[in-house]
Order: sequence, then structure tokens, then C-alpha cells
Amino acid sequence: MYDSFRPGQVWLDTEGKRIQAHGGSVIYVDGIYYWYGENKEFTDGTNDVWTYGIRFYRSNDLYNWEDLGLVIPPDTEDENSPLNPTNCMLDRPHIIYNERTEKYVCWVKIMHKEGHQDEAVLTADKITGPYTLVNQGIRPLGMSAGDFDLAVAEDGKAYYYFERVHSETICADLNEEYTDVTGFYSAHFPHPHPPYVREATAHLFHKHKHYLLTSGTSGYLPNPSEVAVADSWHGPYMVLGDPHPEDVSHTSFHSQISCIFKVEGTKDLYIAAADRWCPDCMDLDYEFYAKVYDKLFSGTEEEKSRIRQMPEFSRIDDMGRNTSIADYVWLPIRFVEACEEYPQGMVFIDWKDEWRWQDYVGK
Repeated sequence: MYDSFRPGQVWLDTEGKRIQAHGGSVIYVDGIYYWYGENKEFTDGTNDVWTYGIRFYRSNDLYNWEDLGLVIPPDTEDENSPLNPTNCMLDRPHIIYNERTEKYVCWVKIMHKEGHQDEAVLTADKITGPYTLVNQGIRPLGMSAGDFDLAVAEDGKAYYYFERVHSETICADLNEEYTDVTGFYSAHFPHPHPPYVREATAHLFHKHKHYLLTSGTSGYLPNPSEVAVADSWHGPYMVLGDPHPEDVSHTSFHSQISCIFKVEGTKDLYIAAADRWCPDCMDLDYEFYAKVYDKLFSGTEEEKSRIRQMPEFSRIDDMGRNTSIADYVWLPIRFVEACEEYPQGMVFIDWKDEWRWQDYVGK
């Protein structure tokens, strides 16, 4: 039994197995927390399995998680299914509840072995499923969509924040069923190429402000996060900087944020839940590899060829092959009100070797 969070340490479920809920999120339903994400138990580098379904866990205290199994199992029979674990690579499941239709709606990013990627949508009557595939092959707004987050306003309107691959961040309105986009959107944070393009967007609404926490695009190599703020869903967003002020490695404490959620029963405690995709690669120098990524996308063909022959490049190529041992970094968010030093306020994430959410009750 756990009674605290221990960021970066191996986290086991109530049966003593590694928790496999990567790139996912936490949702609170009827007094219970549910944590779901990519099941990486077979992604050990010895096969072609990227994700083997979506695994679900539940907890009453956020520390101890019971494995509920594969809430969205892989489709091993239909080779053309977006849930096929051999031909498709499933990423970043996010679930929201539609009060009007009384459906839980799950979006997933699908990367195809042929090189293109799109989205698929599933719905269920209960948070625990079963989930039915209702839309697939979505190229939102005719764009190639990468990592994303979903968010619902108080009036029931839903929004979809995604990385327009290797380009910019898009905020798109969802339709009334939350199963597709409407066509209305706004664009933010344009960059010429990785590693500067923003991905893995996590939306946070706090005291009438909208915050977007994003990661740079450098594969499984961790990089500096960035926080931006706006007064409305579509912005415009103002970049505030890196929320990890103590992190001298400039790697977001060697992790990538997948979601932000509020702890029930607390006044203002939000947790940034992140994945430490490669625990064995914490010695890598981000500044060096950022320059490598830059040249891979902006350099001449001669420069790109020379980079691919570098011994250091093989470490980039190997990263992510074994994510079955990926760990988690859950840390509390600290808000700074607008002041002379931070005219727009600021969001910070401080390192803690061990912490308890109960210490924040009433704060």
C-alpha cells in the first residue's frame, strides 16, 4: 500500500504489477478516480507492438490503483482496424463526458505503419465501457493531427487542442456529439520545425484563465515544457515560459506532461501527470540533442547524413523501443498571481521526492 506520491519511482498497482496507463489521463466519476492510458506491457523492443489497447485503473486515494483490465482492447482480427496492434500505433487516449448525449467519448491518435496518422473516436454509456468505435480516419480540418487534449466548458461546449504535425497548435471546436470537429478553429505557437513545434498539449482552466502546457517535439527525448495563458478558449495565448524553474537539465524533470487534473476535496490543488518515457536515458544532454533534432529537419542532406552516422544518433533511434518500463512523474501545480515580476501570473511545477495531496486540503 502507498500513502504518498514518489515521482519517478516505479509505481505498482494493487496486484504488484507496473501500472500501464501512459500518455493518458485521470477522470473523476461518482466518487472514484479512473486512470487510463496506453498499455505498453508488450512494448519492450522485441516486437512491433506500439500499444496493446487502453488499460483502465481505479482508485479512491490516488495512490493505490486497481487494474480493471483493457477497457478498450486491441482488435487483433481486423488488420484494417485502427485498434489493430500490428498495423497501427495508438496514442494519447482522452475521455470526456457529454451530458447532452449521456455518452463518454474517447478520442485516440492513430499512427499508421504507412506513415500517415489520423484520429478515431469511441463512445460508451459508462466510463468503464464497453466502448464502440463510431468514427475513424478523421483528419481534423484536413490536417495531420498529433498529440492532443480535450476539454469541456461549463456550458457543455467541447474543445480539441492538437498539434498540427510539425507546424503549430490548433484549438478546434467539437460538434455537439463530441465525435468530430465543426470547422471553426484557431492557430497558435507557429514554429518552422521540431524540436521547437509544441506537442502534448495539456489544458488547465483556473480562476477565469486558460493555460496550455506543452512539450517540444523531440520524440521520446524529454525537453523543456512551456506554459501559455489566455482569457478565452481560443486565445490569443501569451507564452509565459518554462514552468519547471528548478530543472537544471531543461527536460521537465526528464518527463512529458500528459494531463492536468484537479484533486477533489481541495481548494486549488491540480496535479500535472507526466510520463518518464525512458528512465534509462536520464544522462542525455538535451542541449546537444536539441541541436541534432534541429539539423535533422533544417540541415542540408549532407548534414543530415552525417548526423545519422554519429554514434550519439543511435541512442535517439533506440529511445522509445522499450516503454514497458516507463515511469510516472506526478507533481503539484503552484500558481503565482499577477505581480510585478509576473504581470500575467505564472504556473510552476516544483520537484518533490515525495508528497501527499492531503497536505494541500484547504489550501
